[in-house]
Amino acid sequence: MLLLRTPGFGAAMVREAVARADGTACGALRLVRERCDGLDAAAQAWLRRPDEKRLEDDLCWLSEPQHAFVRCTDLDFPPLLQGIDQPPAALFVMGDASALLRPQVAVVGARQASMSGRLHARGFAGELARAGFVITSGLADGVDGAAHEAALDAGQPTVAVVGTGVDRVYPSKHRGLARRIAASGALVSEYPLDTPGKADHFPRRNRILSGLALGTLVVEAGLPSGSLISARLAAEQGREVFALPGSIHNPLARGCHQLIRDGARLVECASEIVEVLAPLAADMGAELARRLGSSHDASADTHEATTASSVDTELLEAMGYDPILMDELAERTGQSAGTLTSRLLMLELDGRVESLPGNRYVRLKSPATRRGW
Repeated sequence: MLLLRTPGFGAAMVREAVARADGTACGALRLVRERCDGLDAAAQAWLRRPDEKRLEDDLCWLSEPQHAFVRCTDLDFPPLLQGIDQPPAALFVMGDASALLRPQVAVVGARQASMSGRLHARGFAGELARAGFVITSGLADGVDGAAHEAALDAGQPTVAVVGTGVDRVYPSKHRGLARRIAASGALVSEYPLDTPGKADHFPRRNRILSGLALGTLVVEAGLPSGSLISARLAAEQGREVFALPGSIHNPLARGCHQLIRDGARLVECASEIVEVLAPLAADMGAELARRLGSSHDASADTHEATTASSVDTELLEAMGYDPILMDELAERTGQSAGTLTSRLLMLELDGRVESLPGNRYVRLKSPATRRGW
């Protein structure tokens, strides 16, 4: 956290220092302090005499339940973010950090959305959430807020990527919504705690919003708009881009029409998005299971490597047939939340497990087709 709070020391510089220090944060800090002569005066002053009270407050916040600091070197850092341009060095998370490892769809659009735009956002987000996707958006007015609310009303988690510290809410009218999101999903930011909203923060956070998701849906957007920035970033990141068509007389449809002309997929119902993204979600889950599973087995001195099938059998037996919280399941199995998330995702796709509100899971008595997949 000390490096993230260093003035003028951005995510790229933090990542470079960590890489040079063989992936250790302590080594990176030592390396930067040894070579701080190349930094500006404010950075040098901070590194020599950091604000100990500020750092102590950070650690106190981190000690609270449902507060997490996920570094780029951690196994449960979202793998989709590793390959984007200018990836964050770390993420502050309030809520369920494992939600970041589940397949996501970003739903974005105009802050001054029309009534029909808000209804479309709610309809698509609700259907996608019930199909098993985590809805990701930016907590803004209009389409963002409608999408978050629809996912929560469907009893599913949602992720809000914010342009402030996660302990601040912007706009302030969304304080209640932010509390609901943190209770069953996650508030996420690359900015340290108590960071206020600044004009350049919100376009910059869009790369994380689109980077976390398998695809981005633009509901309404004018020319120009922040939603088009998210769509452009998603395309550059190799993700799917979807857009809703609208009336030629609606200025908030022009951005979507431009996206469609540029190659975005025109969609009229949520099932069209599910059809495209479901195979990608399955591949993502399998890769995450292999990555976390192999790392977990390699570091476990008291357990022999087991096949994926036997791991699933043991996990299902540990679940029983009553709904169980992720924390309780982690305690029963001795596995990390990240490892469990990847295994549970694969079991969901196989129709053997169902996710429930409140970060709970339940074993199904007989295999069933996962909601809409």
